[in-house]
Amino acid sequence: MHQPQVYIYTDGAARGNPGPGGYGIVMEWVGKAYRKEFSKGYKHTTNNRMELLAVIEALKKLKQPGLEVVVFTDSKYVADAVEKGWVFNWEKKAFKDRKNADLWIEFLKEYRKHKVKFKWIRGHNSHPQNERCDSLAVAASKEKKLLIDQGFE
Repeated sequence: MHQPQVYIYTDGAARGNPGPGGYGIVMEWVGKAYRKEFSKGYKHTTNNRMELLAVIEALKKLKQPGLEVVVFTDSKYVADAVEKGWVFNWEKKAFKDRKNADLWIEFLKEYRKHKVKFKWIRGHNSHPQNERCDSLAVAASKEKKLLIDQGFE
């Protein structure tokens, strides 16, 4: 992997788990003063779905293919599934008996367009971008008009 071009920070939240949820994303272009934030809230979902959806939505925002990307997440579920190769085994078995198969399939489609590395970071540990993602996710989960998480409901 060369010098990363994009840093993506993501977090997901669900109050009640399952319950109202949301995700937060902070994207930074390495070496440039470029930073964008995104978030969305859902009526009824889970924490893991929001953690994974945040990564999918962030990768979808990358306009050119083949970028070197580092995703920072406090989700062991997402980071380990990719870095330990579990998701590729699940894919070989057509995601049989796997939770969130709809999102994992979508994730792999986006993941394969770039060179993506995952870095797990401890949540709620004063990491500024992670804290920002967390507050974006929680705020999104409390919005008046929440979206439907089609794959969950």
